[in-house]
Amino acid sequence: MINFIETHWQELLGTLFGLLYLYYEYKADMKMWPTGILMSLFYVYVFVSAGIYAFAVINIYYILAGVYGWFMWGRASQTDERNVRRAPRKVFLFLLPVVITLFLLIGYVLQYLGESTVAWGDSFITTLSIAAMWMLAQRYAEQWLLLIVANVVSAALFFYMGLYPSAVLYAVYAVVSVFGLLNWRNMALATDNKEK
Repeated sequence: MINFIETHWQELLGTLFGLLYLYYEYKADMKMWPTGILMSLFYVYVFVSAGIYAFAVINIYYILAGVYGWFMWGRASQTDERNVRRAPRKVFLFLLPVVITLFLLIGYVLQYLGESTVAWGDSFITTLSIAAMWMLAQRYAEQWLLLIVANVVSAALFFYMGLYPSAVLYAVYAVVSVFGLLNWRNMALATDNKEK
């Protein structure tokens, strides 16, 4: 056990910050942003070490998106912090071709130019995660739909890769994402009712 902790301490700390991040995200609490940045710092190292390069890059993106989200949410007043909303249809019409293009581009780069052994799975979860993080910064409740799929695939991929703490974390993420979707839909409904 001590040996496992000594060799996996970065992954364990990333997992700990990840669970804390998930709690704050579920609550739509602005503390999710700095917590997510800390989680991502640890996971850049973990995923580079494991050869999951696109997911390492996505964690660099998470750091940048965390700064952006923190700024965007910080601009709103405290009463607006929980103003979650539903994504308009045009958001999905914009995201669909972007997601497909990114998936193919990242997958191609990983498959043919990189050393990834899980190129297309890595590309899939990376692409969905990029879209979900952007939707989160915009406070769209539907970001949870993308996260449910990305978290299930991530848990399976990490288990396959032997990253067991991360596999457990993402399995927990998948379950909590369902509850997050329900919670944020209720928040979006409350926002809609306030605006009427």
